[in-house]
Order: sequence, then C-alpha cells, then structure tokens
Amino acid sequence: MIMEIRKNKVKHKLMNGEIATVPISPFAITPDIIEYFGSYGFDGIQIENEHGAIDFADIPAMTMAADLWGMTSIVRVNLNLEGIIYRTLDVGASGIMVPHVDTKEDAEKVVKASKFYPLGTRGMYTSRQGIGVSDYFAKANDETLLVVLIEDVTAVENLNSILEVDNIDVFHVPPGDLAQSMGLLGQPEHPDVLKKIDEAIFKIVGAGRVAGVSAKASNVESYIDKGVTFLTTTFGSWIENGAKDFLERCNKY
Repeated sequence: MIMEIRKNKVKHKLMNGEIATVPISPFAITPDIIEYFGSYGFDGIQIENEHGAIDFADIPAMTMAADLWGMTSIVRVNLNLEGIIYRTLDVGASGIMVPHVDTKEDAEKVVKASKFYPLGTRGMYTSRQGIGVSDYFAKANDETLLVVLIEDVTAVENLNSILEVDNIDVFHVPPGDLAQSMGLLGQPEHPDVLKKIDEAIFKIVGAGRVAGVSAKASNVESYIDKGVTFLTTTFGSWIENGAKDFLERCNKY
C-alpha cells in the first residue's frame, strides 16, 4: 500500500500568504491535550522540548495526535545541533523550531541538518511521517517546516544576512528572550523591546520572508496589520484568566 506524505498545513498556508496559528503550552504537553486542541481549529501545535520535560520517546505519540486533526507538529528543540534536529524529525515532527539563531552561519546549520540532499545533509532515515511513502526523501524536503528564533539583539543586528538563507520558512521573534538580551529581564512589553520587535518584523517582511511573533488577543491584530502571518500564543493566560474569573465569582458569596 502506497501512502502519501502528510501535508504540512502551516507550511502550505504560509506559502499561500495565509495566517497560521499555533498554540504553545506553558507546561509539558501530552497527546491528549494535543488531540483536545485539534477540535478548536488551530493549524499547528508547538511541542516544547527546549524547556519542557519531553524526551525523544514522547514525540511520536504527540505527532500522531496532531496528525489526527491535520495539525502541524512543531517541536522546539533545545540546541542547534545536527543530530538533535534530524532525530526530532525522524521521530515524527512535521516542523522544528530552533532557538538563538543569531548569525547567517547558525541559520545555514539549521537547513543543513533539516533537509536531505541536495538542500542539506540530513541523515538518511525514513521517519514515522515517511512510512509507506514513495520517494519520501524528496517529499520530506518539501513538507518539513523550519522556524528559526530571532530572540537576541545580535540576531536582529545580523538579520539582513540571516534572511539571505534559503529554505527557512519562518523567522520568529519572541519577546521574552529578546527583552532579556536587551537588559530588560521580564519586560517583554517595554517600549524598547516592542520597538526592536517591530524593527525585526519590518526587515523580515521587507525581504519577502515570513515573520512570526508570540502574540495574545490584545495585540494579535496589530501584528497581522504589520504583515506577520505565523502567530503563536500561549494558552497559559487563558487558563489563568478563566480561573481568576471563576474564583472571583465564587468568592463574592
């Protein structure tokens, strides 16, 4: 039986100039949570393997849960290392997110590790996304989503050269680490940080590439107006706000 490789929903929406939405868990996510989120209509799900307590052995079941709803499973890895990147893809991730890509050379390393020949040197192995798929290696190059994090002042300064690297799908600008690198720890909404984010978005969109940001309901529309099409959002705030509202209503009595 010949299977077709699963289409990468986020990647195809971005290629068509559409908005792609990806929730982020503030804690270690599970396949059950991913399956639950699938019913809401998000395009992808971020699996937190930089800070979260997730092992390689946990990733296959999580990607299967995302596949059930046609969501793109995006794993944030903890290091820009070839073995970590291609192993993450081998166990089923549809995309990777790589932290602290500060130079053109860093970005080139991401592509090299993620793509098979002739685009890169990813180790030859058929991932769980490739079981039964003919000509998997060529198709995997087309369907794998690559997201690099522009989260340091150095990265913003080097952004013009980073943007020269082909085969990266998203240049994502998260505010927390960027604030820290600016000496503004814990102040992601400081005016100087927001100005630096806007500077990065302007460069990315101006170069005809895809910009991503971590947004929330109160600012997502402003980022869309600036040309951002890859939007992540943490659902920790939804839990916090809902819990506070519920308890406040109860505590009135």
